[in-house]
Amino acid sequence: MKQDKPARRDFIRLRGNSIEVFGRSIKLPSSRPARVAVGVAFVIGGIFSFLPVLGLWMLPVGILILSIDFVMVRRWRRRASVKWGRRQRRA
Repeated sequence: MKQDKPARRDFIRLRGNSIEVFGRSIKLPSSRPARVAVGVAFVIGGIFSFLPVLGLWMLPVGILILSIDFVMVRRWRRRASVKWGRRQRRA
């Protein structure tokens, strides 16, 4: 019997100018300044997580959006992704 590949459990994934969250695709603006503004807004919203609608969930989404345009943020995201993958394989 042939073993099937286990399903990937990526909750958030980048696909070009869109983010796929739990299987739903969200389009991002095509212009760089607009993407940076949206990413910064999400990071600032994550800082104010004590407010009812805003929460810590906004911080990683903002960093993910900023990683499209900034190399340094992209490196942080990739390192975190690699560490998370290694941790999941061990468990």
